[in-house]
Amino acid sequence: MKEIFMQMTQYFEQYGESGLALNSFIESFFLVPPPDFLLIAMDLATPAKALYYALICTIASAFGGAIGYGIGYWGGRPAFNWFFRKGGKEKFEAVEKLYNQYGSLAVFFSAFTPLPYKVFTIASGILSMNFWKFMVASFFGRGARFFIVSIVLMLFGEKIKQYIELVIIGVTVIIILFFIILYKKRHSLIKTESDDAAQAPQEEEKAE
Repeated sequence: MKEIFMQMTQYFEQYGESGLALNSFIESFFLVPPPDFLLIAMDLATPAKALYYALICTIASAFGGAIGYGIGYWGGRPAFNWFFRKGGKEKFEAVEKLYNQYGSLAVFFSAFTPLPYKVFTIASGILSMNFWKFMVASFFGRGARFFIVSIVLMLFGEKIKQYIELVIIGVTVIIILFFIILYKKRHSLIKTESDDAAQAPQEEEKAE
């Protein structure tokens, strides 16, 4: 599988920026190598264009995500099971659980982290997630990932290449913790307001 992925990356590489866009687009809904490999190579070759390459990846990947959403929306579970023949049921149940807990943030996390983004794009369509929320989460999640890669390579060059995944994981942990804390505080505030609203009529009755 590794050799096949390397051959695919070399295929996309020969088309330069167009190949990078195509790789990013297809990877959002089909099994091809993540565009990170090609992005890293192009960033190191031409650091001055690193941010431009990250933008190409972001836009192409977000549009590819829309295709994945459409596959799930129109194809349903049969399409999901065809794309993910091994452990498809478990993958879908895991995604559904994350959606129930975090909503569109689940897409952001999958778009940003090393999690398989294509699983979430197709599942989003099946679960009929709001399309525009899906696109916003995809765009910012994918953008955060690709721009971090490009910025780190611009600053540190070849010496940071082998640690790039660790950098992404580290930033991922920080962002996820931030959003989880924000999510819990928001729900705590909503619960407090709901309790106060429920107690108000009781206090009025006592006053009468």
